[in-house]
Amino acid sequence: MNDRYDAGYGGGAPYEIAGYDEYGRPVYRQAMDQQGGPAQQAQPYDPYQQQGQQGQQGYGYDPYATGGHQQPAYDPYTTGAPQQPQAPAYDSYDSYDPYGAQQGGPGPAAPYDAYGQSAYSGTGQQPRVAEQTAHIPQQGGPVDEEQAPAGPGREYHTEQFAFVEEPDGDSEDVIDWLAFTENRTERREEARRRARSRIVALVVVFALVAAGGVGYLWYAGKLPGLSSGEDKATTTTAAAQKRDVLVVHLHDTERGGTATALLVDNTTTKQGTTVLLPNSLAVTADDGTTTTLAKSVDDDGSEGTRTALDTVLGTDIEGTWRLDTPFLLTLVDLVGNIEVDTDTDVPDPDAKKKGEAPLVRKGKNQTLSGKAAVAYATHRGSGEAQNAQLERFGQVLHGVLRKMTSDPDAATLTVQTLGQIIEPPLTDKDLGAFLARLSDLAKGGDHKTAVLPVQDDGTLTAEASDSVVKDVLGGTAKSPDPDAAVSVSVRNATGVENRTEKARVVLLNGGFTFREAGTAASEATSEVVYADAADKANAVEVAKTLGLSADSVTKGRTSANARVSVVLGQDYDPGS
Repeated sequence: MNDRYDAGYGGGAPYEIAGYDEYGRPVYRQAMDQQGGPAQQAQPYDPYQQQGQQGQQGYGYDPYATGGHQQPAYDPYTTGAPQQPQAPAYDSYDSYDPYGAQQGGPGPAAPYDAYGQSAYSGTGQQPRVAEQTAHIPQQGGPVDEEQAPAGPGREYHTEQFAFVEEPDGDSEDVIDWLAFTENRTERREEARRRARSRIVALVVVFALVAAGGVGYLWYAGKLPGLSSGEDKATTTTAAAQKRDVLVVHLHDTERGGTATALLVDNTTTKQGTTVLLPNSLAVTADDGTTTTLAKSVDDDGSEGTRTALDTVLGTDIEGTWRLDTPFLLTLVDLVGNIEVDTDTDVPDPDAKKKGEAPLVRKGKNQTLSGKAAVAYATHRGSGEAQNAQLERFGQVLHGVLRKMTSDPDAATLTVQTLGQIIEPPLTDKDLGAFLARLSDLAKGGDHKTAVLPVQDDGTLTAEASDSVVKDVLGGTAKSPDPDAAVSVSVRNATGVENRTEKARVVLLNGGFTFREAGTAASEATSEVVYADAADKANAVEVAKTLGLSADSVTKGRTSANARVSVVLGQDYDPGS
C-alpha cells in the first residue's frame, strides 16, 4: 500500500512513497492516474498575488516537479480563463530541481519562492527567486538505461545519487599521508637547522682557536714582520718590566782604547739585547764635571763609570765585566769558534810583510777563531768613526752568546776556565748563569744588537730616549749639560794615525770634552779656532794643553758639535 504525499497547498498528491534510503528517509516517485499518465497537481493559492498585474504569472512551489507543463497559479481575484504560463527568468539565485531535471520536460522548473511573492514584483520584470538555503544533494553517475523504467514514470533509486555528507573511505588515509608528509618536512627542516647550528658552532670554535693562536704568536713575538721585543713590551709598561743588566768593557791591551756595551736580559718579555755605547757619550765624572765615556773608563774605573751610566741612562746596572782582549781570545776558543757576517777584511797583526792574506775575510758566515775574533772586534779602518769598530765588537759578542752553553753550571765552568778575576759584586756563578740565559735567547732568535744614538756633543737624541733608553733599558735619559765642559773637536792632518788618540788623551786629562772630527790632508801648521768671543780664552787654553803656540789661535767657524775646533798639523809634537 503506497502512501500519498501532498506537495501543494490543498491540491492533489502527485507523488507517492517508493521506499526509504539507507538513512531512513522516504524516497518519492510520481503518482500515476488511471490512464497511466502523471497525475495533475492542484494549483496553490497565492494570497500575496497583487491585482492589476495581468501580464505575469505566479508559480507555486513544487520541489518535486518533474519538468512537465506548469499549471498557472490560482488567483482568486482574477476572472476568466487562466493566463498562459511564461518561462521565468533565471539568475544566480534560481533554484535547482534535481528531480525535474531528470524528466526533460519542455519548460524549466519554477523557482522556489518561500513567501510566494515572486509572482509579481510590481516593476514589470520577471520575478526573482529567493536564495535557496536548503542542501541540494549531488546527482549521481549515469543511470543504466536498461535498468531504468521507460516513459515518464521512470523510477529513481538511492544508488543513483552521491551525497556530499557521505564519508569517504580514503579520507583517513589522506589525513594520515598529509600528517606523515608534514612530519617528514618538519623533520627535514629540523635536521637542516641542527646542521646549520653545528656549522656555526664549528666556525666559532675555529675562529676562537685561530684568534688564540695568533694572540699567542703575537705575545711571543713569533709573527713575521714584527719585532718580538717591541710587541711584547706593549703588554706591560716598560717601567714595570724586570731586567738584568751588565756592562762589558773591552780593553785592547795591544793598541789601547776601550769599547763598551750593555748586556740586557729582559726576564718579563724574554728578550735579550746588546746595547752598544759610543765612546763619545757624555757622562758626569766623579767630580761633577762632564766627560766622555772613554775618559770615564780610563779615569774613574769600573765603579765610577757604572755610576755615571746609571745617572745618564736611568738604569740599574748590576755589575761590570772587564773583558781584556786576551780573555776574549780564550773565550772564543773555549766555545769552539764563532760565525760572523764580516763587513771588511782585517789584516793579520802578526804579519811580517804587507800583501799577506788577511786574517779575516769579508763575507757571510765567516768562521773566526779566538785570534781572528779579537782582530775583528778591535779593528778600526783608516778614517772610520769609532762606531764602526763598536759594531764589530757587538757582532763578536752575539757570536759568542750563540756558541755559549745554555746550561748555567757549564757556563759557570767556562767563565772559571778563563782564569780572570771578576770584579765584585759580580761573581763567577752570577756571570755564568747570566750568559747562559742570554745564550738561550740568542739561539732562539730573541737576541738583538742596538747602537745607542748619540749626538755630536755627546748628548742623547730623542730617538735614543724612546727606542733604546725607554723601551730596551726601561730608563730615562738624563744627559749632563754640554756647557759644563768645553767641547773640542780634533781633526788629524799630521799624516800619522795615532796622533788623534794622543790628542784625545791630553784633552780629556785637561778637563775638555773630546770630539773626533776625522782626518784631513796633511798640513804644515796646526790651527785652533773659536767662533764666540767668549770662547777665546778656552781656545788659548786648548792650544796650551796641546803644546801649540798662542799664534795658532784664530777666530773663525767651528764644527757644530764643539765650541773649539782644532786641526793638528805636522808641527804638533805629542811629547812636548
